[in-house]
Amino acid sequence: MADLQDELDAPAEAGDLETTRPTADEGDPSDPSDPSDLARPAPAGPVPADAGTAPTPPHVLLARHPVADGYCGLPQVLRTLPWYDLELGESAVEADLPRLHAGGTGAQLWAPHVDPDAPVTSTLEQIDLITRIVSRHPEDLRLARSASDTADARAHGRIAVLVGPAPAAAAADSLGTLRSLHALGLRALTLSGTSWASDEGLSRFGDEVVREMNRLGLLIDLTGASAATAARVLAVSKAPAVLTRSAARTLNHHPDNAPDELLGALGESRGLCLVPCSADRTGPALRDVADHIDHVRRLAGPESVGLSGTYDTGDAHPEGLTDAAGYPALIAELQARGWTDADLALLTWGNAQRVLRSTEFVSRAARHRRAPGT
Repeated sequence: MADLQDELDAPAEAGDLETTRPTADEGDPSDPSDPSDLARPAPAGPVPADAGTAPTPPHVLLARHPVADGYCGLPQVLRTLPWYDLELGESAVEADLPRLHAGGTGAQLWAPHVDPDAPVTSTLEQIDLITRIVSRHPEDLRLARSASDTADARAHGRIAVLVGPAPAAAAADSLGTLRSLHALGLRALTLSGTSWASDEGLSRFGDEVVREMNRLGLLIDLTGASAATAARVLAVSKAPAVLTRSAARTLNHHPDNAPDELLGALGESRGLCLVPCSADRTGPALRDVADHIDHVRRLAGPESVGLSGTYDTGDAHPEGLTDAAGYPALIAELQARGWTDADLALLTWGNAQRVLRSTEFVSRAARHRRAPGT
């Protein structure tokens, strides 16, 4: 087991995930698209503008390393529309297929909207809706349940759709319900807003939920969680935790943003903070989003920062990032700040894939050690 864990934690792991469609010169070390080169972590500090070669054009970099977007509310918006056309473009949404492709999106977490009066039923209906939307667009979308599924979708030019995160209330205080939702495709749960994940931290049942999520392979989302809950999750969980839509609280005091202490702890545990394109959480300009990304990178490290569009959630978005087509502009801004291709490859795709694979590794190990929780 120790050998397997060492292999999982190796820095080159992200490079294993950067496979693209085979080409005649695949594997040529002189090829700048060689994923093993782009995925190799670079020093955390900025690189001088005159060091090395010119930056890769953003569209080219995103074609090689598309964005794994941590949060999208598209299912709930589509649920309210009498008619829509995602394929040709839909003015009523911010993340239709043309804009997703234009922005270089390779994977998205589609968040179910949960009715507090009927949490389980509404979650089941949203999972059903997500499944039907994906099945209607087989040339563009593919439902994913694992890191291998997301990599396969990307290799075939599709956008991988993962279900989640759902609010903790969706599980209705039942591990059996949690297992059933996982069997139907749910892959992330937000641990906040319940009696067992409160301002006081996790209850004993909350501890058991975390262990069962580890066993199932569910991503643990700490967005909006109290400091006590976040600290307890990081102590109990064997899998890395994520913040699916949190920026830096030091720069913007939004309640969903993460304090520096949590960002540092997340980096130490190899977790992931997905910085949102949300004016409320980051600020009204694209450079504000870049400021938050830089801050998270400084505190948590280049392997613990990613992107979250928060499109179709009702949030206002910064100028230049008003829809899913804006990611190339954000990449260009980060390149101007000295980000290397290697760190950008981690930001967009590599870090999210690593966390998915780590969560699956923990799940496989946990299933050998323990039976389903009760």
